[in-house]
Amino acid sequence: MTENPILILIYVGVAAYVGNMYWADYKASKTAESSSGAMPGARATTAAALLIGVLGSLLILAAETGGEIALGVADEQSEMVWYFVFAIICAGVVEEVVFRGYLVVENKGKAALIGSCIGFSLLFALIHPQLWSMEDGFELTLTAKGFFSTGILFANSLWFYSCRFGPWNKTNSIFPCMLAHAASNLGVFVVKLAQGYVIF
Repeated sequence: MTENPILILIYVGVAAYVGNMYWADYKASKTAESSSGAMPGARATTAAALLIGVLGSLLILAAETGGEIALGVADEQSEMVWYFVFAIICAGVVEEVVFRGYLVVENKGKAALIGSCIGFSLLFALIHPQLWSMEDGFELTLTAKGFFSTGILFANSLWFYSCRFGPWNKTNSIFPCMLAHAASNLGVFVVKLAQGYVIF
């Protein structure tokens, strides 16, 4: 994603709009106004489901940070301008709607659900520019850091799908996914800040 402040502002606006649509469908789900056209996963859940989502994300982030240090690739991470934090938090809404909301095969059996979660998690990991770059035209960047970070993104995506379809989220609400994703991204920002990779 670009660090252009105008595009980030637009992205924040899109996330706010989508979040508002979800909030309206969530409120409707608690009344007789609920409809089949509601946004996927716009249902109530428990505080425990939200907490489990966040804690799982932070455990993966801890494994990622420790893994980068153990592999000696912690100093290979990219820098981030401070205002990019707004975009990465909003990704917790936008990316979750796309992946955990729409890119999943529901109501076709357990095998189809699991297979789609794995397949779309691979897509989720690969669309993030860890193994490729567009700075000077498209080029592959097949480094140890790239493979490790892509593996972490894959694990994150599987976790976010688990947050929606795990037994602790009986309503299959998408809100634990959104909160877990936002917590993970905010945690990345904090780690980068602590390691001196945030530009003010």
